[in-house]
Amino acid sequence: MSKFKKWVIVLIISSAAFCITCCSSMIALSYPDTRAELGMSQEVATLGLSLYVLGMGFFPLLLGPLSEFYGRRPIYNISFLLFVVWNFPVAFAHNTETWLIGRFFAGSCGAAFLSVAGGSVSDIFAPAEIGAPMGVYTASPFLGPVGGPIISGFINQHLDWRWTWWVTIIWAAVELVLLFFLVPETYLPAKLLRKAKKLRKAGRTDVKAPMELDERSVPRVIATSCTRPFEILATEPMALALCIWTAILLGILYMSFSAWGIVYGAYGFSTQLKGLSFLGLGIGVILGACGHPIWAYYYRRVAEKTGERPPPEEHLRKGLVGAVLCPVSLFWFAFTTYTSVHWSVSEVASVFFGIGCIWSFQATFTYLVDAFRPVAASAMAANSAMRSSFAAGFPLFTSQMFARLGTQWALALCGFLTLAMVPFPFLFFKYGARYRRGSKFANTA
Repeated sequence: MSKFKKWVIVLIISSAAFCITCCSSMIALSYPDTRAELGMSQEVATLGLSLYVLGMGFFPLLLGPLSEFYGRRPIYNISFLLFVVWNFPVAFAHNTETWLIGRFFAGSCGAAFLSVAGGSVSDIFAPAEIGAPMGVYTASPFLGPVGGPIISGFINQHLDWRWTWWVTIIWAAVELVLLFFLVPETYLPAKLLRKAKKLRKAGRTDVKAPMELDERSVPRVIATSCTRPFEILATEPMALALCIWTAILLGILYMSFSAWGIVYGAYGFSTQLKGLSFLGLGIGVILGACGHPIWAYYYRRVAEKTGERPPPEEHLRKGLVGAVLCPVSLFWFAFTTYTSVHWSVSEVASVFFGIGCIWSFQATFTYLVDAFRPVAASAMAANSAMRSSFAAGFPLFTSQMFARLGTQWALALCGFLTLAMVPFPFLFFKYGARYRRGSKFANTA
């Protein structure tokens, strides 16, 4: 496969992941008109966001392992088709129940795609080449939630709220066509299975693919996929602490979809300007993703110095900076949201929060995969489930918290939460190897 074709696949997969995660937050600026037409409270409207994110976090536990039996391409096409289908009830809903059910299943079907998309990137690139394409892919699901309010702001400023979902359906349908025609099967065992079937049709009765020799049953693999992530959280304090850290960050990110409207509404921003206020976060995520060569340089330098593969803890280096940037930027943001201070000052703070978030997420993901290599998929599933739980829960109390504490202290409370997590990446960076030696699941090499 040519390098050009590989990058076409990466860009299509990344844009599809961006579409799914963008859909999660596009709802934020459609709340007022949706509530008025369907007759729901602010809390019920926020459930539309929470249920979508909850589906994104937990359905991969059920559907992720299916790629081991059927390959990645069927999961892509079926899950994305269902993602398009379940957005129709959201767009055409005439009651709250239909709207909420559509949101939940749209998020769930989108999650099935996300659960296998990253694997395709690692399928088609060699380890030495994977840094840049994986950087592009991992940035897209975090740019999506930031891009959602920007797109939604322009739509809801000028059109009916239903256009938010009609645009989503059109966009997702285009992505589905691109996936179907331009993204082939990349999972090697599935490709070998297809080749073995062709050879048997040609008369080679002695040929069998590794997937056909796998004696595991689908229910058994799904049961393991559903239980092992929680076993890791219950027995591995290091994994639990890192998952809580990233869960708090994602919870705050999803809280911002209501909080930014409160903050910049005080400045008299219109709907589309409230959406554009997320540009700072988006710029931060992009800058953070572009910083990959810096951390790759440090990783190579350690490898050259020791003459061997660096320990998993080296992946946490960027997380040390991210862990400090997040509380600093949140306190900066919190106490510059007074209307007497120009809005651009707090907007600059959100850039640094975006950088801190993406570095914290990337550090945690790469560390969990490397440190828990024998059960990497389960470790990442544990992280996904906990992140989604926090991201679903935080928006539900945002309005009440801001009303009770006031804008500045509500945001400061978020800063204190991230401040409490600062010691953990530093502790694991220094003592992680010692901890892994006594771990049940962690890689001790």
